[in-house]
Amino acid sequence: MSIAELFIRRPVMTTLVMLGILLFGVMGYRLLPVSDLPNVDFPTLQVSASLPGASPETMASSVATPLERQFSTIAGVDSMTSTSALGLTQITIQFALSRNIDAAAQDVQAAITAAQRQLPAGMPSPPTYQKVNPADQPILFMSLNSKTLPLSTVDEYAETMIAQRISTISGVAQVGVLGSQKFAVRVQLDPMLLASRGIGIDEVEKAVQQGNVNLPTGTLYGNHQAFTVESNGQLTNAEAYRPLIVAYRNSSPVRLQELGRVIDSVQNDKIASWFNQTRSIILAVLLTR
Repeated sequence: MSIAELFIRRPVMTTLVMLGILLFGVMGYRLLPVSDLPNVDFPTLQVSASLPGASPETMASSVATPLERQFSTIAGVDSMTSTSALGLTQITIQFALSRNIDAAAQDVQAAITAAQRQLPAGMPSPPTYQKVNPADQPILFMSLNSKTLPLSTVDEYAETMIAQRISTISGVAQVGVLGSQKFAVRVQLDPMLLASRGIGIDEVEKAVQQGNVNLPTGTLYGNHQAFTVESNGQLTNAEAYRPLIVAYRNSSPVRLQELGRVIDSVQNDKIASWFNQTRSIILAVLLTR
């Protein structure tokens, strides 16, 4: 005799068993624990914008404010917070749970494009966004340092080789760089030397921009051959910048090295990271949700 046959032959017992299961199920459902703070992943996007040399007040008024005005018109925005520091602004936008994160990202990109004309012209690159979870924490930190190479070279290896390779691993959301030391040439002008020659900072800036270009030169066409003309107009170190002519005074050229110091440095020398009391480049690995 099978189990099904037993319940068919005894309908009263079957009814009582079903009623018992239903009763205990209702009682058990009422006793189930309910989390006051459930683990919910809200669709969140983070927008970053940089303007080297700008104060936090300038970043908040000229960069963060135009972007926030455009972001506030996007449907489904629950909250929006922004943080402005020296040369950097980060805006975190949290959307409602019903909002699709990919559709929200498209709206954010459209808002950035609409606000582009209101942003300062000196920004090195347009604002960028990425999908993040502000509550996430890195699961792995990697420290890179060298006793022989400068930190700018270590940073190049970390960002262009190691971080990109790790980002391709399945399950890795992003790799953050802490204490970034990207190579840059820094020009430290002396106000007294500028005043004595009657040269403004805007003239120096214009001369540096015009002296460091990377444009196609052209092609020479012959009867049987064609030659592509290659001309490297980019200056890659401080030694190449020093003889750059800024202006002419009294029929004599005024070179950049005569107006201050030109040194090999990094883009942002106000940040740093250490590991075991050694200056290092730190890679922070975050996983996907």
